[in-house]
Amino acid sequence: MYDAVQVLRGEPSAVPDGSRTAKLLAQGRARMARKVGEEAIEVAIEAMRGDRDALVLEAADLFYNLVVLLADLDIAPDEVMAELRRRELAFGIAEKLPKSDEVNGAATNGTPKRAKR
Repeated sequence: MYDAVQVLRGEPSAVPDGSRTAKLLAQGRARMARKVGEEAIEVAIEAMRGDRDALVLEAADLFYNLVVLLADLDIAPDEVMAELRRRELAFGIAEKLPKSDEVNGAATNGTPKRAKR
């Protein structure tokens, strides 16, 4: 998949006409972003259903659509992997960064912080 991204990033015209990738590129970034969202939802549904085989298929679709979107934005998979490595070094595991509304390790559930008096 990485090689395909490199082709997309360097020579979009090398993508065969009529291919799924060519169609996605022609439909534009908004459609690509929607496809990523749709596939993410399908991954979540299959995970909740516990259907391992279906989850693998949907995860592959999610990865594919994400790679195409990243390529359209000129973001290499290596950049994403570097961010995961940075987080692993900073936090001990490759985890999501804390939200800005988390205070002293406790989430505020979106409630604004009150000013001290």
